[in-house]
Amino acid sequence: MSGGAAPLPWWIDYALLPLANLALALLVAGLLVLATGQSPLTAVAAMAQGAFGSGEAVGYTLYYATDMIFAGLAVAVAFHGGLFNIGVEGQAYISGLGVALVCLYLDALPVWLVAPLAVAAAALFGAGWAAVPAWLQARRGSHIVITTIMFNFIAYALMEWLIVNVLIKRGQMAPETRGFNGGGLLPGLDRFLPLAPTPLNPAFAVALACLLLVWLLIWHTRWGYALRVVGASPRAAVYAGIRPARLVIQAMLLSGALGGGIAFNEVMGAQHKLLIGFTGGYGFTGIAVALMGRNHPFGVLLAAVLFGALYQGGAELAFDMPSMSSDLVVAVQGLVILFTGGLGLMLRPAFVRAFGRS
Repeated sequence: MSGGAAPLPWWIDYALLPLANLALALLVAGLLVLATGQSPLTAVAAMAQGAFGSGEAVGYTLYYATDMIFAGLAVAVAFHGGLFNIGVEGQAYISGLGVALVCLYLDALPVWLVAPLAVAAAALFGAGWAAVPAWLQARRGSHIVITTIMFNFIAYALMEWLIVNVLIKRGQMAPETRGFNGGGLLPGLDRFLPLAPTPLNPAFAVALACLLLVWLLIWHTRWGYALRVVGASPRAAVYAGIRPARLVIQAMLLSGALGGGIAFNEVMGAQHKLLIGFTGGYGFTGIAVALMGRNHPFGVLLAAVLFGALYQGGAELAFDMPSMSSDLVVAVQGLVILFTGGLGLMLRPAFVRAFGRS
């Protein structure tokens, strides 16, 4: 067994290793900021203050983290079945159509009735959009990465056509639907908790519930065990009497449904209308969230809060330090994504060797 694949205690794999990757990313980002003549410590302090320095900052951080939780869980569930779902962005985009249809036509009903219907519509539309790539992978052997990427572009084109030509509010030029009324408006959490007014809404509670349900499903049910067996070795799964094709389809349906949570948070919880590009790339960022969180719900939660802080803190950094260009802020965020996501296992062999000696 190679050093990179050797087992490590959970507290190293899910906590210490991601923290080391984050520290390395911040070190490289600090050198980049220093090269531009700015103070890295001042920049880090500004980001931390912007992300957690006030009730409003925390609200925005958790609002962004809500999207990251849904996206990270969607990627993680598929990953446990050996599937690399690159299509969460498109699945969330199509889910927005389901949420918008419920809110546009049922917003005369009370919000406590509309909200569960919107959640169900988001999950149904997201799962439906993931169903075709899932079937092609399971029954025809088409590569899931290729088909889900292609379906992202199809989703973009379809949604733009629908919004511009079908759902657009009459008499306006902006490519968006009319604003939702009454029951279509998901209230902010500041109405129930002592928080500053922010877009943070009950979708955050739904995201936390999904974290718990995914943990129970993957690690405490026979279905979850079978899914992990398929992801580890399809041949061993067949030998054990498991049908990999059926589990592949089910995992992708669940992944697409979880991606629909992004639409619920954005369309009903924040924007209160359907507009072009509301997903904001969260589906792609979910890949880094899942990788950094080691595809575990607890790790996804921590990674989602980190990326939410990067989004909010980066925006405040650009405002508080105008001498730093917006491109530099994006570069800092990209370095964190690179080291915690794409290079997340780079330091693992060193931890394996160190732990083996101890």
